[in-house]
Amino acid sequence: MFPSRKKNPTPPEIVEVEGSPGPVKKIIKARKIRLNGKDQRQYLVRFKNQTADRDKWLAEDAIPDGNLHVTRFMASRRAEQSHQ
Repeated sequence: MFPSRKKNPTPPEIVEVEGSPGPVKKIIKARKIRLNGKDQRQYLVRFKNQTADRDKWLAEDAIPDGNLHVTRFMASRRAEQSHQ
């Protein structure tokens, strides 16, 4: 209909992080551990279409879209604490 208009390119493939069983559903818990003499925060991650026995403890930088999921997790924790 509009020959000069560029067509939308095909969306990029979803690339899974190595060792990741798929896209993240949600973060369930957080913990601090000492690794190589430094404190590190890890998050228990539940993946979409996976059962709880496939949950993994991962650092934020190892979680696909980690910043987004950690922000949502922290907001939900604050909301829970304010209702107590």
